[in-house]
Amino acid sequence: MQSITQHIRFIGAEDDNIDLFEGQYPVPNGISYNSYLIDDEQIAIIDAVDVRRCGDWLASIEDTLADSARTPARLIVQHVEPDHSGSIHAIIDRYPDIRITCTAKALKMLENFFEDVDFASRCDIVGDGDTIGLGRTTLRFITAPMVHWPEVMMTLDSTDGVLFSADAFGSFAMSSSTDAWDTEARRYYTNIVGRFGASVQAVMKKLTGLEFSVIAPLHGPVLTDNLAHYWTLYDKWSRYQPETDGVLVAYASIYGGTAEAARRIAAKLEAENAGEIVLLDLCRHDVSYAVAEAFRLSGVILCSVTYDGGLFPAMHDFLNHLESKKLCNRTVGLVENGSWAPVAARLMADILGRMKDMTVISPAVTINSRLHSADLPALRALAREFAGK
Repeated sequence: MQSITQHIRFIGAEDDNIDLFEGQYPVPNGISYNSYLIDDEQIAIIDAVDVRRCGDWLASIEDTLADSARTPARLIVQHVEPDHSGSIHAIIDRYPDIRITCTAKALKMLENFFEDVDFASRCDIVGDGDTIGLGRTTLRFITAPMVHWPEVMMTLDSTDGVLFSADAFGSFAMSSSTDAWDTEARRYYTNIVGRFGASVQAVMKKLTGLEFSVIAPLHGPVLTDNLAHYWTLYDKWSRYQPETDGVLVAYASIYGGTAEAARRIAAKLEAENAGEIVLLDLCRHDVSYAVAEAFRLSGVILCSVTYDGGLFPAMHDFLNHLESKKLCNRTVGLVENGSWAPVAARLMADILGRMKDMTVISPAVTINSRLHSADLPALRALAREFAGK
């Protein structure tokens, strides 16, 4: 088992046979369900795993304890979502005397998921700032409501300086994948935690001043180096501040006319030095990648064909995701297409109008069926707006 410190072992499970996390997010390289064992006078386990990998997890626990003839005394439940709580019934069956430490809200949720377990008699309820001792180790609990469920808490091993951060700082990745953290952690954060930026900021304020040198999340790699980098990104994401000066050109096209307009505007943006330019086909890329890019970049240009008197479904879905995740503080340009009654710009503007601090450049660019030479000056003018010219 991977050693986090002399007394903490990684006992999580890797899932390389899953196509969609939560039934919607592509995980082409798999994902980990992280769990940790603290070896002390009392043995504590931090979180369970998805039932998909229950057998692997129980085997890891047994292998870790094989030479000690001891059993876990305590399971700390930081988050009740099934990818972390799914194996709780199994560990209770394996270790009947194990006690559970969780928040009061977590207790209620556990009772919803497992109606045949008497959790009330085996749970020790903790609140914000409470501590427990395992022997040499002192654990401090930091409640993290709505990051991203109401029952969530984090656990600080103040003895070894390890922050068990629940879903915060997690990523769509296996535990050994450290090279793509920014990309897959950004996609994880923006799509799963994104709408709860204020809650993330509240927890970050609680954590400020606490000492830890390791962040151990529930998905993806354990973070041990350059924690300031990860902290800075989390702070930007949760404040809805862009990381990079640039423009996402996101388009939804039927027969290629709108796609051509998007390609031309992307080329003009590059010619005008408008920062990093990302061109993305909403019909052929999963929306989670588009959401992550919209969070990363300072500007967005939306190019949509009119369809059935409304927005093309891929664009409608993208904008609904952005609104749901509460993206704000962006500059947005609109390009619409229609053969007889283009309305896409108005409909996109209506959705953007429900979002906070979105600056929509006026006028929108309208093309009729195909890009014409007469449309090029409007595209260039839009590109120059984003370049600040």
